[in-house]
Amino acid sequence: YPLCALAVSDERPVSTQSTWGASRVDRILLLFDAHKLDISDEFKSAIVALKGNGDKIRCVLNKADQVTQQQLMRVYGALLWSLGKVLGTPEVLRVYVSSFWDKPYQQKEMSKLFDAEKSDLLSDLKALPRSSSVRKINEFVKRTRRAKVHALIIDHLRNKFGWFGKQKTQDKVLGNMRGMFEEVARKQNLPKGDFPNPAKFSQILQEFDIWKFPKLKDQKDIEKIDV
Repeated sequence: YPLCALAVSDERPVSTQSTWGASRVDRILLLFDAHKLDISDEFKSAIVALKGNGDKIRCVLNKADQVTQQQLMRVYGALLWSLGKVLGTPEVLRVYVSSFWDKPYQQKEMSKLFDAEKSDLLSDLKALPRSSSVRKINEFVKRTRRAKVHALIIDHLRNKFGWFGKQKTQDKVLGNMRGMFEEVARKQNLPKGDFPNPAKFSQILQEFDIWKFPKLKDQKDIEKIDV
């Protein structure tokens, strides 16, 4: 489905559920209340887990009629600043400012703005089925790029090992995964945005003997991905 709600369960961490859900939807709506702008630690971890899906994210600043025009400007700026820090991206997210209920607006002077924002949000949601095919292609391209980066990282780590001291080398590599990523990015001219989380990647690799991974037989096979 192009749009679905992600129900938070106590069985898995919120960040895990967010990552799982983000890869399966066309649009992600982050809801905030204008009169009570607060990003809890749990909500923050869920938003951080959405990294890499910036094109899907839209923000909704709800109950905007419960604050004055001056207060709304401050809240809007604070929201963009907070989200920029959490997501770590220079791109400005689209924020829809309105009051999404059937009651009359408490701040009448901004009624036209609120109505226009509601209309824009509905138009955005209605356009999702038409853009679904494009999203699927973009998702395929994104996963292909990640697979390429993953293969190059593993090959780079594999080449760090010699005949002796394999476990010592593995511990050194896992302890400097961020540095390993920078080496791969510089050597292969890859954007750092395509790389996974270094701490999480290192944690997963602890379960494996890196020196046992097979080497890339032909670098040209990887280069074909970009064709």
